[in-house]
Amino acid sequence: MAPTKQKHAPTRQAITLKGSTALVTEFFKFAANTILFQRGVYPADDFHMVKKYGQTVLVTQDLALENYLDKILKQVNQWLLTGSITQLVLAIISKDSRTPLERWVFDINLVEPPAATESPQAASAKPESEIQAEIRNILKQIVSTVTFLPVIDEPTVFNILAYTKESVDVPANEWVDTDPLAIEASKSQQVKLRSFSTDVHRIEAMVAYRYEG
Repeated sequence: MAPTKQKHAPTRQAITLKGSTALVTEFFKFAANTILFQRGVYPADDFHMVKKYGQTVLVTQDLALENYLDKILKQVNQWLLTGSITQLVLAIISKDSRTPLERWVFDINLVEPPAATESPQAASAKPESEIQAEIRNILKQIVSTVTFLPVIDEPTVFNILAYTKESVDVPANEWVDTDPLAIEASKSQQVKLRSFSTDVHRIEAMVAYRYEG
């Protein structure tokens, strides 16, 4: 009688804090580029197409903007590693009046580790393909927001705000306490966007926009 052979699936390793931080930081880079392109903050000619997450995304070719985003995301990466950052906001502002027109808000939460009593199946690692599919859906949703967001027919600029825990070490020469660039409640509409999560982080997204009615 021939011995039976058992098939063993490879164990999927849970993503590390460093790996999750890299994924989240990269997502912020592509989300920011997508927002700046879709909302016309920079000319369309400043962007070029790249393949990412199984789809085409647009990335700036403006060196000054690219360097600015890289510098910000380098710090965000450090804050993610230490669990110090709780929210990242990209605010679009009227260039002339400085009135906040839109706030793209990304809440950053740490995923609770599974209880020690849970079975290995319940604590199984989330496939990276599933994470990328969730990110792909958020980026597609950002693109689709042009169907309901008010048309911006004036020159705009943007600012990125980081909300951190009080105990965090903030480089004084790079980050300053600033106006939250909030939109008055009576003129603000909010739309919750999709979310994505790794085994370490969960990112909840929403957009608030000025609506004169």
